[in-house]
Amino acid sequence: MRALIFFILSLISCFEAIAGTRIKDITFPQGVRNYQLLGYGLVIGLQGTGDTLRNSPFTEQATMSMLDRMGINIRANAMRTRNIAAVLVTAELPPFAGWGSTLDATVSSLGDATSLMGGTLVMTSLSGVDGNTYALAQGPIAVSGFAANGQNETLTHGVATVGRIPNGASIEKEPPRPMGEPGLIVLELRNPDFLTSTRIADVINKFVGGHRRSPIARERDSRSVSVRVPQGDSPTKLLAQIGDLLVNPSTPARVVIDERTGTVVIGEDVQISPIAVTQGGLTIRVKETPDVSQPAPMSNGQTVVTSRTSISANEQNGQVATLAGPTLKTLVRGLNQIGLTPTGIISILQAIKSAGALQAELVIQ
Repeated sequence: MRALIFFILSLISCFEAIAGTRIKDITFPQGVRNYQLLGYGLVIGLQGTGDTLRNSPFTEQATMSMLDRMGINIRANAMRTRNIAAVLVTAELPPFAGWGSTLDATVSSLGDATSLMGGTLVMTSLSGVDGNTYALAQGPIAVSGFAANGQNETLTHGVATVGRIPNGASIEKEPPRPMGEPGLIVLELRNPDFLTSTRIADVINKFVGGHRRSPIARERDSRSVSVRVPQGDSPTKLLAQIGDLLVNPSTPARVVIDERTGTVVIGEDVQISPIAVTQGGLTIRVKETPDVSQPAPMSNGQTVVTSRTSISANEQNGQVATLAGPTLKTLVRGLNQIGLTPTGIISILQAIKSAGALQAELVIQ
């Protein structure tokens, strides 16, 4: 089964290499990014699942400040409500978003509230890293989890202290426009590689060459490609045209290992120099058997419980195999012939890397 999965993945990678990948899927224009927004607010209308004001003094202070702005002074009285919760509100402001557009907002509890279900976020300003307010969030919260408490049992499903407000934040200020050299677009590669950047520049120049134009693209380094906007064209139209061009990206030889889940991902160009590998396991079993020592009849002895220990050792026969991986398919076949578990494959790959036979980067997560 494991061999079939690796074989299918290798076929998919081969088909993708033949078909190519669109430029807009492996690059993005420099400066075009999302802006992170953050705000502090209050959620009201909770059914006794809010913050305990004694344990969360910031909730009480925020509530009093909000009521002061409304002309209500309760500072002389102690609040005992449990239907208010202090929250942090986060959102992502997309590039080129205009005034009046809406965003999804994420609401996360800050105090000891047990659930935000049924609550409503009071108007909260969302600011960027520069301190300016870019959006206002308000509205009912959609919570996917729930929590039910009793005297002797607690039932929870999902996370009840985090919710979302779909289209709950309205943009009040447009994000900063990316500033760059006029008439020049820089494409950033998501996976930097010198060969990929060169191929992107060649494909773009070949495309504009068919339209009787001089070359406009030039590879800058492994991470970026500069594209000059021809006179009379708009950057948006140019990006739309070159975004659908197909390129065969070059991927580095890399092996990624996740020891927590036993996942091993091997890149297409990974090679292993000829090497002999054996893998076996030593199992030691210790067994404790209680034994009762019964005294003879009519004696003054006492019954004593003793322990009888037996130790056995078993070592599996290790199979010696020769691995040489000029291609991914050959490497996978060689590992499967040894009959290894995911843990065994991880150990062998680490040992091969230490021996200097793994011609790839080994990434351990």
